[in-house]
Amino acid sequence: MSFILHIPVVISFMLLAAHFLRESQILFVVCALALPFLLLLRKSWTVRVVQFALVLGVVEWIRTLLALQAVRVEHGMPWTRLVLIIGCVVLFTGCSALVFFHTSLKQKYMLHKD
Repeated sequence: MSFILHIPVVISFMLLAAHFLRESQILFVVCALALPFLLLLRKSWTVRVVQFALVLGVVEWIRTLLALQAVRVEHGMPWTRLVLIIGCVVLFTGCSALVFFHTSLKQKYMLHKD
């Protein structure tokens, strides 16, 4: 069942990879697609690296949200839907970093405290 808990993490990185691909940032695309594979090592440090990358992803989505919203406001275009959609992506990506607090993943990656 723990593989189901990884699905939001993989989707978050796929969304980030698509975002970076749209911006032609191939190095970030490769990183975003490769990071979930770190979790195959089943070490606690891999979880922290993935969580850190997801937090950086949240920062990138917020930066993108603010930049796109500013352009829309400047051109007098509607921006509410944009904020709602990217805001949901921000929330989803942030929550993806929290899945590792689930008991089964704590045990799998030896994240429990002695």
